[in-house]
Amino acid sequence: MASEQSGNPGGNENDPARRADSPRRASEPPVRRASEPARRASEPPVRQASEPPARRSGPPGRGSEPPQRISAAARPVSAPHLDVPSRPSRPPPPPDDAAAQERSARIATWAKRIGIALAALLVLAAAAVVLVVRHYEADLPSTRELKDYRPPQVTRILARDGTRLGELFTERRTVVRIGEIPNQVKLATLAAEDAGFYEHAGLNYLGMLRALAVNLRSTQTRQGASTITQQVVKNVLLTPDRTYKRKAREIILARRIEQELTKDEILELYLNKIYFGHGRYGVEEASRYYFGKSVRDVTLAEAALLVAVVKGPSVYSPRANLERAVGRRDFVLDQMQRKGFADEIQVEQAKREPVVLAIETESLAELAPEVVSEAQRVLREVVGPAAQQGGYTITTTIDPALQAAARAAVRKNLDAYAKRHKLFGPLARTKKEPPPFEGTPAGHKVFRGIVTGADDARGTLSVRVGTLEGTVALRGAQRYNPNGLVASKFADVDKVVRVSLIGPAPEPVVEAVAPGQEEDEDAAGEAKRAAPAGNPAKPAAPVPLRLELGPEGALVAVDVRTREIVALVGSYEAVRGGLDRATFARRQPGSTFKALVYGYGIHARTLTPSTILETTPLSIVDYKPQNHDESEGKSPARLREAVAHSVNVAAVSALSRVGASNVVAFAGALGIQSKLGADLSLALGAYEVTPREMAAAYASIAAGGVYEQPVLITKIVGPGGAEIPLPPRPPAHRVMDESEAYVLTSLLTSVVQSGTGKQARALGRPIAGKTGTTNQSKDTWFVGYSTDIACAVWTGYDDAAPLGKGEAGATSALPAFVDFMKQAHGKRPVADFPVPNGVVRVKIDPLTGLLAREGQEDAIEEVFVAGTEPADEAPVPEADAGAEGAGGGAPEELQGVVPAPGEGPRPTEPGTAPGPIEPEHAPEPGPLPAGDTAPPPF
Repeated sequence: MASEQSGNPGGNENDPARRADSPRRASEPPVRRASEPARRASEPPVRQASEPPARRSGPPGRGSEPPQRISAAARPVSAPHLDVPSRPSRPPPPPDDAAAQERSARIATWAKRIGIALAALLVLAAAAVVLVVRHYEADLPSTRELKDYRPPQVTRILARDGTRLGELFTERRTVVRIGEIPNQVKLATLAAEDAGFYEHAGLNYLGMLRALAVNLRSTQTRQGASTITQQVVKNVLLTPDRTYKRKAREIILARRIEQELTKDEILELYLNKIYFGHGRYGVEEASRYYFGKSVRDVTLAEAALLVAVVKGPSVYSPRANLERAVGRRDFVLDQMQRKGFADEIQVEQAKREPVVLAIETESLAELAPEVVSEAQRVLREVVGPAAQQGGYTITTTIDPALQAAARAAVRKNLDAYAKRHKLFGPLARTKKEPPPFEGTPAGHKVFRGIVTGADDARGTLSVRVGTLEGTVALRGAQRYNPNGLVASKFADVDKVVRVSLIGPAPEPVVEAVAPGQEEDEDAAGEAKRAAPAGNPAKPAAPVPLRLELGPEGALVAVDVRTREIVALVGSYEAVRGGLDRATFARRQPGSTFKALVYGYGIHARTLTPSTILETTPLSIVDYKPQNHDESEGKSPARLREAVAHSVNVAAVSALSRVGASNVVAFAGALGIQSKLGADLSLALGAYEVTPREMAAAYASIAAGGVYEQPVLITKIVGPGGAEIPLPPRPPAHRVMDESEAYVLTSLLTSVVQSGTGKQARALGRPIAGKTGTTNQSKDTWFVGYSTDIACAVWTGYDDAAPLGKGEAGATSALPAFVDFMKQAHGKRPVADFPVPNGVVRVKIDPLTGLLAREGQEDAIEEVFVAGTEPADEAPVPEADAGAEGAGGGAPEELQGVVPAPGEGPRPTEPGTAPGPIEPEHAPEPGPLPAGDTAPPPF
């Protein structure tokens, strides 16, 4: 090369040694022997013994070119940057050296041009990069929000003892702080996803170049090289789309995040954000789902298995493919050993650890979906839109054991009804089937349809409802098919069944009229009106239907002392989103409302247990209520007898005395918030209320006359662990004196001891309550209480269809009350209702209700609020009247109000028939009684 011909390799004209030697060489040209051939440019130069060694020059001067390592003797005279004016001219070089110089000059020129071009390209590239970055920066999301980022979490609803009742979520996630996540989970994540996470600045450049080469060769995006930081950007701030645009934005944001967040904060975001399959997000929910424990307690093998799932949840989930999941887990463990995160012994032990998965519980019905729905409503009222993000823990008053007992009692009661009325499959066609529905069904109503066929393979019944064809899936009708019959065996063809639409009915499909097709106007007039643009509609696809064969039920149980709702059941099915009839179903309470009528009469000192009430319908002006048992209306009756046997006319007579508007106010003070009418039909429960309202009112009587709003939600804790204030609970207020409440309780115990509620005597403890049955048995009730728990039970059809012959409160509601209260009091001691001050006991004449005469043999003991006991003595009856009175005295069960403490309920006399079961009809509202006064304050 040309630079090798110089005696000063790599020299520069500014070198001092070279400047000193130049005159000598100019005047003394090199002498070559005649016999020595000329050296080629490629041969190494020969240095004279006296010539000093060449020295490398320092940095080039300003404006000079980088050194070219070419000697002065070999440079062409035409090189402008090498010209020195003071230097004498040299003799022309040999021809071969001139050619080499010319080639070198050309190469140098092109190298310079190429260098300039490359520099220009680099400048342009840098400018392009700046423009691209600015372009993608224009609409980038802010990374500051990551400081306060709150991913969607699970809101948990708990029972009073911490038992999980249900969960609310958009993404099932529970956030855990990085300090609570064990090291084995962090190291497994780093080994599998980004081993250099704590060393790099957010980007893995070599990995990005490698992925770029793969993607360019395949002409599509096939491989990524995202660090954990980039994955956080993708999952939190961007979309997961695999595009170069998204990648560019991701790179920019990753650099920003690394400047604003610590490594631990980034890793915490990642571990709480990633998806682990089966609807679980974050390591905490994944650990609970797969292993049934918190991530704080997982082993090394379990941590590796969790990380293994991240690569492909649908592929590596141990619930989907255990063998593949274990293989991926072992790979993660090997990576941990290779990266120095775990030693060989730990890895081998982890590989030998068996995989133990938790039992899946998601398919089980929720214990209290009604409570979960109410908790969700309360949360929205308290925190507003933030409720959607979740992360809250809501504690309720529900007792899990009592809730389960309540659900079982309601189902058992409804199943007994279904058995009595033959609502279980097989459903046989009878000679007197009810008429089916005609027309086009619409809305959330119940219709009668005709079974037209069955599909055993699909497990469906074909049912025609008017003009609509539908199908019933038997897998959703286990209530009526406990034996698992196939569709063809479950119901006969032409059997009429009750069904409802699941969703709206489809629109009819209209077929266009073919060109030239004529229509008979008379025959097609109806079709034209329905579909003027075409032929009559084609049959639409079958719509899904639901069987509605049996009635529904509701049960509410309230702790008398704390007014906490310990059980709440609003349906048979127990499904989320179903109607909570205990809270929202407003139904006529029937004779259960009579307790409030008599209660106000006692409170107003207008009525006493010995008050004689009219029982004949003719005694009521402008209103004709009827009694269930005609024998009950032949003579007046004492109030206690009227309560025990639920005499309708007596209740109306009592309401006419005390004033309907006063009773409305009294009911409102006891928690009845539903609208009530102030007329005579109020005495028979003609106005609709909810089971929760009735339970609250009876609980107030049981608590000595003090009303306190029942509570279901006791505490809400936010995502950060701080307790959130609940709306203030209205203060408790006294509605009745303790003595008044006790006298009313005494009257209601007569219902159980000798009246329509005798079945409750099976509980073996003092129980006060009242049955209720409306017209045609559309609603049946029993509301009652012990010293500990008040309970309301309702049974009826949602569309208010009659329950059928023989159904009443004592048969359709009381059994559920008894079954529940038996479980609720299983471990509680028997306790009588305490007698407060202000209560007196006197003996009265059973016929007149006045004080018994001295030595009267048929006298009975009665309780009174002090000061309301009768003051006059009963007159001595005539001989015939006395004989009649002796034979028509009160039954022995009424000889005394309540058993003595610890004595328990008195047994029924042998051979005594149960008391009559009354429909206790709630007739149409009657006129307001004359002289009705304004209600007093409570």
